[in-house]
Amino acid sequence: MNQTGPKAELGDFLRSRRARIRPEDAGLRSFGGRRRVPGLRREELAQLAGVSVDYYTRFEQGRAENVSDAVLGAVVTALRLDAAESAHLTRLVRNAARGPAAPVPGAAQEVRPGLRRLLESMPETPAFILGRRTDILAWNPLFATLITDFAALPPERRNKAWLVFLHPEVRGRFVNWERKARDLVAYLRFDLARHPGDPRFAALIDELALHSPEFTRLWEEREVGEKTHGGYHLRHPLVGEFSLAYESLVLPDDPDQTLITYTAEAGSPSEAALRILAGAAGGAERAAGRRRETSA
Repeated sequence: MNQTGPKAELGDFLRSRRARIRPEDAGLRSFGGRRRVPGLRREELAQLAGVSVDYYTRFEQGRAENVSDAVLGAVVTALRLDAAESAHLTRLVRNAARGPAAPVPGAAQEVRPGLRRLLESMPETPAFILGRRTDILAWNPLFATLITDFAALPPERRNKAWLVFLHPEVRGRFVNWERKARDLVAYLRFDLARHPGDPRFAALIDELALHSPEFTRLWEEREVGEKTHGGYHLRHPLVGEFSLAYESLVLPDDPDQTLITYTAEAGSPSEAALRILAGAAGGAERAAGRRRETSA
């Protein structure tokens, strides 16, 4: 998949958001007839944002200089963007102003020993550290039991997006796979705007697009979103189907690392299922420890 430049990315995003809003829904008079574009025209969006058509055209093309917070806020309001979309638009505007980012290989992300101990201290809570590009940087035994044996994968395959789209076992863990896939793609696009010069990010997008038509379809919808909290309906060969909620905590000293934990409602069948999986994870960990002691 060809990666577009920052100005093209900005224009594509704004056009996709204009397409979602009908003139009559925005309080504008519709004169009927055939419209060349779905949703709002540029001149209609400019009217709603209180700027000239010429200025909005330059804004959408990434040619407007020193875009003020007031103009950004007016466009956000006119397009009815949510918090994640608003933050994404702001980054796209700044990226377009800077021009194409030179490829900058990101330094390997390291997880602090204290965070690894924190993961290990939660034997009954699936937990992991998510990094840039949805790389899975660290995990505890229960999360591995829940999803897959990450230690058996090459480091470059320990990536949440790659696993969900291209790993059959992981894909099968999600009962509503389409929803999980949409959430991941929305987060990937949100995160990509934060790292526009990362060649590994571009390589991941290209690989997913090459091998997954579903990823290409979702990527072209240009949805964006953050991973904050929510829940998924899962399945596992040991316990069948159950539901877990997740919470995401961005590390205060490293916004490129996020601690994500999964929990079940107290007293629910899902909590019972999670306890069974925790027992299986503990047994596997003890067996692995005995093997390490034998080989030492």
